[in-house]
Amino acid sequence: MNVLGVHLLLELKECNPKLLDDLDYIRSAMLRAAHDVGVHVIGESFHRFSPQGVTGILSIAESHISIHTWPEYGYAAADVFTCGSALKPAKAAQILIELLESKSPDIKEVRRGMLPLVAAR
Repeated sequence: MNVLGVHLLLELKECNPKLLDDLDYIRSAMLRAAHDVGVHVIGESFHRFSPQGVTGILSIAESHISIHTWPEYGYAAADVFTCGSALKPAKAAQILIELLESKSPDIKEVRRGMLPLVAAR
């Protein structure tokens, strides 16, 4: 089977709560992950909630990287969705895990757009 994209769902537990509540840090971490895997950022939107928490998304030519944080629980939900086979979404996920100092990460992989292989004509 051939897939159109890989979607990684990140459960980032036991993160540094101060980092999870810092919009500028979250934005920087996500941009670094995008840059380090060579995706092309085409848009972004970030918001800090009151009294705490951050949500953000990077629209990338290859799909998206998003996050929502709960500093009070030391938890972040993030996803990295990339289309094509040349990109390394697992590397972007690992960068986010390290930068958010998650001591208990869990990653689930979903293969999107599974298509049967077609013989070349």
